[in-house]
Amino acid sequence: EMIETPDCLPLNQTSCINCGSCALVCPVGAITEKSHVLSVLEELRRAKREGKTVVAQTAPAVRIGISELFGLAPGHVSTGQMVAALKELGFDYVFDTDFTADLTIMEEGTELLTRIKEGGPFPMFTSCCPAWINMVEKSYPKYLQNVSTCRSPQGMMSNLVKHYFAKKIDKTPEEITVVSFMPCVAKKDEAKRERLHTEGIQDTDYVISTRELGRMLQ
Repeated sequence: EMIETPDCLPLNQTSCINCGSCALVCPVGAITEKSHVLSVLEELRRAKREGKTVVAQTAPAVRIGISELFGLAPGHVSTGQMVAALKELGFDYVFDTDFTADLTIMEEGTELLTRIKEGGPFPMFTSCCPAWINMVEKSYPKYLQNVSTCRSPQGMMSNLVKHYFAKKIDKTPEEITVVSFMPCVAKKDEAKRERLHTEGIQDTDYVISTRELGRMLQ
């Protein structure tokens, strides 16, 4: 039998929230994430020819998850090896998404204090997880006003790299490619959301899952 959506609807017209859980549990491997591996490898080659800068940002969970793919003990922290491997692949800079996770906390804290002064709306929900945002939009739209207006840490980091860090290294946003390494494929969906683009520019160009990073390195 074919694997298909209810009533054969396009995926964006279903209640799917792009969390990737179906790919994780599919017993026959029929459902997989949309891989960006070949696109990123080609981008790294093209960047050398054209003088573009390719920046990686890595989520905290990736430095743990990548360890098991290479036979290390569960829970082993491989930060240094991961960064060195990304540099060997050809990335010019590697940033830690932890930094913008801290910015998210600060922004959400400020927003919460503002809501307390202004009397709501309450409660205030996080905006860090794109699968959660998809679920609210599709299934619980009445709670959209309760969601924080902050971007996710991925969104904040990509924006800072292309529109702040770019100036520091005398580059334009168009001369920088941002590749995000994330534990969740929902981040692929987030990167494509047009309202998270800045002045028509997609801030996060590619999203690579931990499993995809393992394949790239292997």
